[in-house]
Amino acid sequence: MNARERWHRWLAAVAALLPQGRSGPRAAGAAGGEIPVRLMRRDWTRSPAPAASASGIDQPLLWVVVALLSWGLVMVYSASVALPDNPRFASYSPYHFVLRHALAIGIGAVAGVIAFQVPTSRWQTLANPLFLLAIALLIIVLVPFIGKGVNGARRWIPLGVMNFQPSELAKFAVLLYAAGYMVRRMEVKERFFRAVWPMAMAVGLVGVLLLAEPDMGAFMVIAVIAMGILFLGGVNARMFFLIALVVVAAFAMVVLTNEWRRERIFAYLDPWSEQHALGKGYQLTHALIALGRGEWLGVGLGASVEKLHWLPEAHTDFLLAVIGEEFGFVGVLSLIVLFMWLTRRMMQIGRQAIALDQVFAGLAVQGVGLWIGFQAFINIGVNLGALPTKGLTLPFMSYGGSAILMNLVAVAFVLRVDWENKALMHGGRA
Repeated sequence: MNARERWHRWLAAVAALLPQGRSGPRAAGAAGGEIPVRLMRRDWTRSPAPAASASGIDQPLLWVVVALLSWGLVMVYSASVALPDNPRFASYSPYHFVLRHALAIGIGAVAGVIAFQVPTSRWQTLANPLFLLAIALLIIVLVPFIGKGVNGARRWIPLGVMNFQPSELAKFAVLLYAAGYMVRRMEVKERFFRAVWPMAMAVGLVGVLLLAEPDMGAFMVIAVIAMGILFLGGVNARMFFLIALVVVAAFAMVVLTNEWRRERIFAYLDPWSEQHALGKGYQLTHALIALGRGEWLGVGLGASVEKLHWLPEAHTDFLLAVIGEEFGFVGVLSLIVLFMWLTRRMMQIGRQAIALDQVFAGLAVQGVGLWIGFQAFINIGVNLGALPTKGLTLPFMSYGGSAILMNLVAVAFVLRVDWENKALMHGGRA
């Protein structure tokens, strides 16, 4: 008996163990139906399932996240330790930012443990209320004396222990809402207006509120999450490319009609010019200098020069530049590999959930993968000078309380779905 035959026998045994009222993916196929979502080039049920650990938790995924958090904590300290020398931060101690970052990780870990206890069926019922809550907070943050403004942007609501950024909740809420929406509208996914238009209106409303802050970076991430879930949910490919064309045209109009954003594009195209080097291109030029100094193996942990008041926001949006300076090409490449593996693993878990007929869970997990992967891609691209400067943090690593909090809640959701997948494959209940 070859390996494929043994695998098919094992699948048949698993299908026989599934509880009554739940049909496995093979049973659905035998009945003439099919899973109404994309499983990429092959049926996921033909791929070997990852072995379940004793605890039922996907330990490699968990440890990669822990590694990113730990590395980020060290780098936030390294990038911020000299900030008190700046008159702007003179009242802060050298440990101010790293302690607040550690507190955010602790709060996020507790929130993640709580989120892991919530069944995915419950998340599905909470999708609409969470989306409405995100909309309400995006409106509240624009109210004077409530929303906190920094550098001309009003994006934070002060909560004492941390400043909460509603756009981070909006990313998670939109992916849950989009996954639930596709499950509800699966029968009309081939009809453009009935399948896409309501979702487009919801994302458009979020976009208007985010651009009012302004926070174009968060809007880009949310648009990609929504479009990705629509595509993975089975929306006609021609309609998907039409939507993509409309979204790109909308972003182009936003840039062209805003002088400040136009200047950032011009600065990105020629950051070293006399006009831009000390203006809109200042951050990019010093990020590139930091990366150039790092060469292959870096100058050593803590030895960065650019973090000494040359590179603004070194502990937030441009943390990767400090990593590149201190760990070199090898460090940056290692980080890219970790994010690629993390994104791929989340997409695999989502595909497996869909194959087990848990369509909402699968689409939502793939939405988390799109969120983490795309945001990391944008942040890395900005730091490397491959993309125009955008205010997006590096997931799990950059300083920022609400970003870390929602990243960990999203990872807990992914781990919960994977745990339920393994329970179903072993004849249990989700």
